Amino acid sequence: MRAYVVTAFGKQELTEVPRPVPAADEVLVKVHATSINPYDWHNFRGEPRIARLLPNGTGLLRPRLRILGCDVAGTVEAVGRDVTGFRPGDQVYALVREGGFAEYVAVKEDLLAIKPQTMSYLQSAAVPMAAVTALVALDAGGLESGQKVLVNGASGGVGTFAVQLAKAYGAKVVGVCGPHNVEMVRSIGADEVIDYRAEDFTRSGQRFDLLLDIAGSRPIGASRKVLTANGTLVAVGGPAGRWFAPMTHVVSAVARGPFVSQRMRMADAVTSTSKKAHLQKLAALIDEGKVRPVIDRQYDFGDIPAALAHQERGHSAGKVVVSLA
Repeated sequence: MRAYVVTAFGKQELTEVPRPVPAADEVLVKVHATSINPYDWHNFRGEPRIARLLPNGTGLLRPRLRILGCDVAGTVEAVGRDVTGFRPGDQVYALVREGGFAEYVAVKEDLLAIKPQTMSYLQSAAVPMAAVTALVALDAGGLESGQKVLVNGASGGVGTFAVQLAKAYGAKVVGVCGPHNVEMVRSIGADEVIDYRAEDFTRSGQRFDLLLDIAGSRPIGASRKVLTANGTLVAVGGPAGRWFAPMTHVVSAVARGPFVSQRMRMADAVTSTSKKAHLQKLAALIDEGKVRPVIDRQYDFGDIPAALAHQERGHSAGKVVVSLA
């Protein structure tokens, strides 16, 4: 099969590799579509470099992940002997640690779900990492119907899902984004949109029950001031950097927790132990018409390097998807 193999940090090549053989608890999926996430280019670059030192980080001297791609949508080709929930021909999507930038991938059964029936493979591939991250963040924030939520970074992959999911939960949602995406964020359900070039959300005078800090564009101390006395800040990401960022922004938020009245949390879809349940919940919400992916650009499989470069520049409105058809 064809796959993009990372040969060194910052280098990958499209080559022929053996098709994976599913283990007893795995499903072999023929990949029809994948998408690009910051997770992919962080692992591709080995940045932030502090992550190379972590036990499950990007790898110290060479890349830990050889085939990138954490979002997968496709059809079941074969199943391991212990798999009971899937059979060949099933249309599925998954959130995996690696392997999506290939024609086939072996996926553990508990990372897999039937894809949304109302969406194509391309649309479904836009969902797993970004939407699960948004779902994990809202759950970490303890969001309840009627609460007021600020989504800082509302126009990106995670942000566009966070706005829609918060509305589905019954919240009032204010999104923060750049001027070119104001109308898009409003169109997916935001009750109010703040153009960060025209207004500093930390000085708006509004108070929120929950702040999802995806962009990490303002210091934690300033961001915390927009919360109610018992509000919650969930740090999802921050500006990229070669050595420490965005980890420093997330750590800074969590480190303040013991010293302030508000709750400080972080959200990470990769370490979630409920990926299958999250994917099933998202598929139901999508098929009910409550959530939809926003697609920024579509690339062919042969153009994955260009797709990765586009996502790395950080100006995507929604998701960047890749077709293997």
